[in-house]
Amino acid sequence: MFTITVSDEIQKACPVFAGAAVYARVSNRKYDEQLWREIHAFSEELLSSTHMGDIRHQPVIAATRETYKRCGKDPGRYRPSAEALRRRILRGIPLYQIDTLVDLINLVSLRTGYSIGGFDADKIQGTDLQLGVGRAGEPFEAIGRGELNIEGLPVYRDATGGIGTPTSDHERTKMDMDTRHILAVINGYSGREGLEETARMIQDLLRTYAGSDGGEILFFE
Repeated sequence: MFTITVSDEIQKACPVFAGAAVYARVSNRKYDEQLWREIHAFSEELLSSTHMGDIRHQPVIAATRETYKRCGKDPGRYRPSAEALRRRILRGIPLYQIDTLVDLINLVSLRTGYSIGGFDADKIQGTDLQLGVGRAGEPFEAIGRGELNIEGLPVYRDATGGIGTPTSDHERTKMDMDTRHILAVINGYSGREGLEETARMIQDLLRTYAGSDGGEILFFE
């Protein structure tokens, strides 16, 4: 299991921050029809109940956006992933299909508003992660989008460097079809409330779709 600590920078910008992580053994698949039925059902529910202007006011998303501002990042230009996913659906653009592990993390983000880091745990260097703030010129190759300017973004770092922000995770630790252990990190910029329920949701989906026993939950703050 990993040890995750929170830097003074983050604690100052977001005193209520709390996090949860799920570590589990998994088996990935390219596509799962039943999972996509769940994703489509929630997408339809979101379309019928939410307007574009409502998204930024969802409590978890709003708290993440406020932390971006306090760290010096414009959340309008660098959107938290959960916000970006909801905006995509409300614009009528189908959610992209990657693989089962990524798809189920996206479903949890959509349902809850949490921006969740999904990492191949075996690619993380060392067993200690720290949540800090990105520095000017700090290199970060975001998944599918190339070099990302992470100055002012909350960022998890392992022994080598940054692996994840609420906007995007790093190519170096991304999940793929060979992933055998997942570390899913839930960013609670709105505080501890809702974290355990979200972690349990991830565990349930891993049991249903990824051949997992659900693994372990770690809370940190």
